[in-house]
Amino acid sequence: MKIIECPRDAMQGVHEFIPTEKKAAYINSILKVGFDTVDFGSFVSPKAIPQLRDTAQVLEQLELENSSSKLLAIIANVRGAQDAVEFEEITYLGFPFSISETFQQRNTNSSMGESLYRIEEIQDLCTRNKKKLIVYLSMAFGNPYGDKWNSDIVITWTKKLAQMGIKTIALSDTIGVSNPENISYLFSKLIPEFPGIEIGAHLHTTPDTWEEKIHAAYTSGCRRFDSAIKGYGGCPMAADQLTGNMPTEKLISYFKKNNIATGLNDTAFAEAMLLAGSTFPI
Repeated sequence: MKIIECPRDAMQGVHEFIPTEKKAAYINSILKVGFDTVDFGSFVSPKAIPQLRDTAQVLEQLELENSSSKLLAIIANVRGAQDAVEFEEITYLGFPFSISETFQQRNTNSSMGESLYRIEEIQDLCTRNKKKLIVYLSMAFGNPYGDKWNSDIVITWTKKLAQMGIKTIALSDTIGVSNPENISYLFSKLIPEFPGIEIGAHLHTTPDTWEEKIHAAYTSGCRRFDSAIKGYGGCPMAADQLTGNMPTEKLISYFKKNNIATGLNDTAFAEAMLLAGSTFPI
């Protein structure tokens, strides 16, 4: 079981700048918990996401010596990838690839065709620098723009990415439209069809739908889950303002209830939960 804690996703939409030292202290508390991976920052234009303009400075302050967690940084283009691969501490680069043409243009300022070419370039860069590329298939469960969506489109793009050598793909519910039916359908189709690829779940949820979504993904074979403490961050475009990231504490409670081992340190997690309250100006 892999849990990917996502403080980057939690922080990126916060308007008030969180001081670098505060970010680093919070991420350091997360690094003690035992998560497989920590999605800690991004190398994107500071104009696009001003909150994360200090990612390199945050990285300098991270205490990695006694942590088993690997670091993941989000990038949106080749230039960002070139910056990220310079840091030995980073294991994974994450690239958001939308199967909605409209959203891809908005999110990365490029068409799907251009973005596919970018993925090839970034994958080559990762290979040469001993990094691993994770592709987030955003709008995997539907989109609000009227662009064509169906499960076959998701499968087609997964196939293209597999042919490019991508080994980890996270199905991302960018606007909170996933439900047990489409979650079960996609994971139960993709996991057997692509046995060499790790298919993860980056789900967004309302306070009353988290359990049915986790259950649908887990029982359909998913063993990689993204989440954020307290469900911070998530979907600025979601119609329902209660829609946020999957809360890590809910994910953990589901696994405990079903006797599924996570290997996490409960005491360290409780401390990270406490620190979240004073880190976010909410």
